[in-house]
Amino acid sequence: MSADRHDHTEIRPDSPDTFLDTALSLDLDQAVQTAHAAAVNATHTEAQRLLGPAPENADDWNVAVQLLAFRIEHAAGFDATASVMGLRRWGVTWETIGRAAGISRQAAHARWGAAVRAILDRYGLGEPGGPVASDEDDLA
Repeated sequence: MSADRHDHTEIRPDSPDTFLDTALSLDLDQAVQTAHAAAVNATHTEAQRLLGPAPENADDWNVAVQLLAFRIEHAAGFDATASVMGLRRWGVTWETIGRAAGISRQAAHARWGAAVRAILDRYGLGEPGGPVASDEDDLA
C-alpha cells in the first residue's frame, strides 16, 4: 500500500473537532423516526416469525401478530401508542392490552387512552374512526 492511501488529509480536510461538533449538533428528528420505524417493523417481523404462518382465515392471527408486536415494543421500551391505537381499531379491549403490557385494564387506559382517543377521535365527536372495542364506560 502506498502512503497516499493512508493520508486522508487531502480527501477529508476537516479536523476531528469539526466531526465531533457536527456529531453533537446535527438534528436527529429524521434519523430517530427512521430508526423507530425500522424497529417497529422488526417487532412485526418477529411476531410473525414467532406465531408461524398465517392460516387461511387470518383475522385472529392478524390480531395476535399486532398484540405480540405490541408486547415486544412495550418490553423494548418503545412508545407503543400507535400499536395500541391499531389494537383498539381491531377491537381489542383494554383488558387484553393491559394483560399484554403486564398491567391492569385501568392502568392501560390511563396510560394510552387519552393519546389513542386524540388520534381516533381528533374532533371530539365520539366517532373513533373505525371499530373500537366499547369497553370504556367505567374507565372515563
